[in-house]
Amino acid sequence: MAGTLVRPRNGKLIAGVCAAIATGFGLPTWLVRIGFIIFGLVGIGELVYIILWIILPKSSG
Repeated sequence: MAGTLVRPRNGKLIAGVCAAIATGFGLPTWLVRIGFIIFGLVGIGELVYIILWIILPKSSG
């Protein structure tokens, strides 16, 4: 992991949670977004996304 996870100001769709995870783990953003969609169909994706939205700080620049 490349340091701490922060939500970016650019490259986000809703809150930047998927972009932060993708950047932090070196994954493509679309892959992380597909993962959240799949977990959302199972029922846990929305809850995890909201929790990460609250926990992850915004980037300062």
